[in-house]
Amino acid sequence: MVSDFAHVASNLQGVLSAISREAAALGRSTPRLVAVSKTFPAEAISEAYKQGQRHFGENYIQELISKSESLKAECPDIKWHYIGNIQTNKIKQLARVHNLAYVESIDSVKHAVTLSSALSGSTNKLNVFLQVNTSNEEGKGGVNPDAAAETAKEIVQSAPNVTLAGLMTIGSLLESRRDDQNADFLRLVDTRKKVAEALQIAENDLELSMGMSSDFLIAIKSGSTNVRVGSSIFGNRVYKN
Repeated sequence: MVSDFAHVASNLQGVLSAISREAAALGRSTPRLVAVSKTFPAEAISEAYKQGQRHFGENYIQELISKSESLKAECPDIKWHYIGNIQTNKIKQLARVHNLAYVESIDSVKHAVTLSSALSGSTNKLNVFLQVNTSNEEGKGGVNPDAAAETAKEIVQSAPNVTLAGLMTIGSLLESRRDDQNADFLRLVDTRKKVAEALQIAENDLELSMGMSSDFLIAIKSGSTNVRVGSSIFGNRVYKN
């Protein structure tokens, strides 16, 4: 019987090939691909996992919890990335997710400290990205670029059980349609310089998570080390009413 998600394998290989070609042309290391599996069932994730994909992104905590439990045996070394909005009252649940590798959407010192407290007793630090609102859109998560350096310093000082691994942004829809450069991505690159200076570390010690299905190649050109691609791998999403 053919799986309803047999297309995932070929789509995934196409995306991986495009990422590799772009990185090679730029003389850079190949960025990490996070396959964004929100709204898709465990079966779709399993198909990608069989092809060697290990990093998967989810936007909703309850959906992440459910999938992480159902795939625990079938996909033992899966690495989950939480990329959605963070609610303070659900951080303890998030911290307990099996094989949680990154939380990409930290947008306040409070959330970082609460997550760090929830991880107390854990043997490994959890990687987090500070989300930056580079497009300055109302209603979009993330700190203002001008506040990123100070926020990053406070996170490093106040949240001992997390590692500030980098910065994340979600570019505006308008910028994602451009095929030359993306101002939101360039703003994150500039923000990283300021954060690195504030932390007294090298810029390359901080990752850049930017780029989705419509603009991941431009993101790689801009310096992204972590791209989040969903529909180009799994297909168009169908949301429940």
